[in-house]
Amino acid sequence: MDITTVGLDIAKNSFHVHAIDSRGQCATSKSLRRKQIVVFFAKLKPCLIGMEACAGAHYWARTLGALGHEVKLIPPQFVKPYVKTNKTDAADAEAICEAVERPNMRFVPIKQVDQQVVMSLHRARSGFVKSRTALANQIRGLLGEYGVVLRPGIQQVRAGVPALLDADDLPELFKRLLAQLYAHLCELDAQVEQIEAELKAWFKNSADAQRIEKIPGIGWLTATALVASIGDARSFKNGRQLAAWLGLVPRQHSTGGKPKLLGISKRGDAYLRTLIIHGARAAIRYVDRDRTATGQWVRDLEQRRPKNVAVVARANKHARIVWALLAHQRDYDPQHQSVRMAA
Repeated sequence: MDITTVGLDIAKNSFHVHAIDSRGQCATSKSLRRKQIVVFFAKLKPCLIGMEACAGAHYWARTLGALGHEVKLIPPQFVKPYVKTNKTDAADAEAICEAVERPNMRFVPIKQVDQQVVMSLHRARSGFVKSRTALANQIRGLLGEYGVVLRPGIQQVRAGVPALLDADDLPELFKRLLAQLYAHLCELDAQVEQIEAELKAWFKNSADAQRIEKIPGIGWLTATALVASIGDARSFKNGRQLAAWLGLVPRQHSTGGKPKLLGISKRGDAYLRTLIIHGARAAIRYVDRDRTATGQWVRDLEQRRPKNVAVVARANKHARIVWALLAHQRDYDPQHQSVRMAA
């Protein structure tokens, strides 16, 4: 078959292939099972394959790329406008096939195995932290029913519960339950510490992560998450594209030549955006000590805009600096000025 472009709608077990030839005519459109995918594409000449950036997409992109094909991942929201009929696997595959050929289409960088491993560690750690916070709040709530009020904060729970296990005014059955909950809290602490040790070890072996960790407000946790998610920073045209990818730029609702900017778009990975915004908030706490041009810019911004606006603006600037350091392999210089600013 003279196939030039393929749209592949992926799932767990059922896949749909829509392929076109050099004339733009449909060459084949059929469903395949999971075990048939590699066999089918191994028989094809190298061609362009489009897929939605969803669960399992990076694995299939690496697998099909190893067969000599050019694989591109498309954000699902950019495929939706090309669906002509009701949502079906065949319609989705046809829409992907059409969208992947658009010259102005935006694509998602394909993650390598080590990037996915690091992000898996981050996801697991985030889940453990959320469970630990929920458990600590549950312990405080249960103790409140017996007239024992602990101060807010997980450290107060760690310090206060052991002493309560020997208290005489609490029922024995409840103390056994409290001991079980506290043991589970300690177990979650150990799991979080183990994952953090793995991430720190990866951080020590990553020159890029160490490079951007020198930016005020970006620590080893944010650095490892950003490097693992971004991959090759040169896949972004400039720092503004990276900031938009993180959802740190304003949404627009403009018409009739009247620009209207709203709040930040909040597109992309909420976990990365949370890390970089909290890091910017931490950096702004000490902005009075910052004698660089960035520090003066933040102080001027805080005088005319709300603090949270200044925090997001600082996070946007951090994202642009991260792109510059990774794309050009530079070291962070707090006194650096761009050519445009110097002029």
